[in-house]
Amino acid sequence: MAKISGSDIRPGMVVEHDGSLWAAVKTVAVKPGKGPAYNQVELKNILDGRKLNQRFGGSDRVEETEVERRQFQFLYRQGDQLVFMDTATYDQIELSEDFIGERATFLQDGMNVQVQLHQDKPIGIKLPETVVLLVTEADAHIKGQTAASSYKSATLANGLRIQVPPFIATGERIVVSTDEVAYVRRAE
Repeated sequence: MAKISGSDIRPGMVVEHDGSLWAAVKTVAVKPGKGPAYNQVELKNILDGRKLNQRFGGSDRVEETEVERRQFQFLYRQGDQLVFMDTATYDQIELSEDFIGERATFLQDGMNVQVQLHQDKPIGIKLPETVVLLVTEADAHIKGQTAASSYKSATLANGLRIQVPPFIATGERIVVSTDEVAYVRRAE
């Protein structure tokens, strides 16, 4: 097992904390005006499902658990179950939408993901860092509105609403970060 810095924890990672296995569900890098930066991490206990919010500083060391990582392909949704296929053995597994959390909205048919297994039991999933999505609706940009934030709200093809720069229009394809749920750039 490898020790990593608390600031390196990302969604989908499995760490050992307080004598138990925890999956990182959500992370937010915080840089306060006073004091050192830290990583605010929402953890979910793999064994009993408890949730915990924990702060990890750059100097905090946590143990990343040895897990088997296999490539799976997302096939389809069946109710609240998500069906994946192992790309090596063609075995299929079903995971509940709650297991993946809010990042399940990023899943697209045929998308390759990395499933983390501990003793052959799925304990985590790692999506691609970015996905390309279509903007289905974008707020109008008000010319000359520079006193406030220069970002506007947009709805994506998967139903997610995010903030985008004013030059993004309805019908454009954009690259979105799955970790931060934020606009990255226009898609080529």
